[in-house]
Amino acid sequence: MTVQSDSPFRIPEGDLLQSRVVSDADKTLAAVLDRELTGYVVFEPQGSLLGGGDDATVLTFEEGVPVLAYDAATDRGGPDALAALDAAGPYRVELFELDPEDVAVAHRDETCRVPPARPADRLAADPELAERTRDAAPDHRLADEQSSVEEFLADADRIEAIKAEARQEAQSRAEEWGLTDQLDR
Repeated sequence: MTVQSDSPFRIPEGDLLQSRVVSDADKTLAAVLDRELTGYVVFEPQGSLLGGGDDATVLTFEEGVPVLAYDAATDRGGPDALAALDAAGPYRVELFELDPEDVAVAHRDETCRVPPARPADRLAADPELAERTRDAAPDHRLADEQSSVEEFLADADRIEAIKAEARQEAQSRAEEWGLTDQLDR
């Protein structure tokens, strides 16, 4: 995958440190945190590996802490870009190191920013890794953090959709069990 493309997301090409296939993202995220990588990681999901596509998600890091996420297939950045990696692995993973000044230029792009622990929460489902990432994050980046519950509660449309689905399910069950007269409409 070419990181530099027609999209607004651009980072210089770094020095390749590692390229391998992994079964899930947690080991990669932990390794990046442990080595305090400043650079980026390119995740190519299973479908891209088998189909030869150019789908990939890029995460940038500053001293091991995630800063930006970009999904080339959907041209989405930020937390939405992580959705492409929700599927189970395997992934081809490439770790690149960048000079801190080069990555700092890319990190000025606020549109692709992710809260520091979001990749660990979302991709690895590893609370310990998420906590280690928060601990490693600079104080000014912790303001980006918002718990999953807070994020969910702030999404009024999503809550309303869940309520509507629950009402429809209750209505269907009531009809199925012959209890439609018991419902308040």
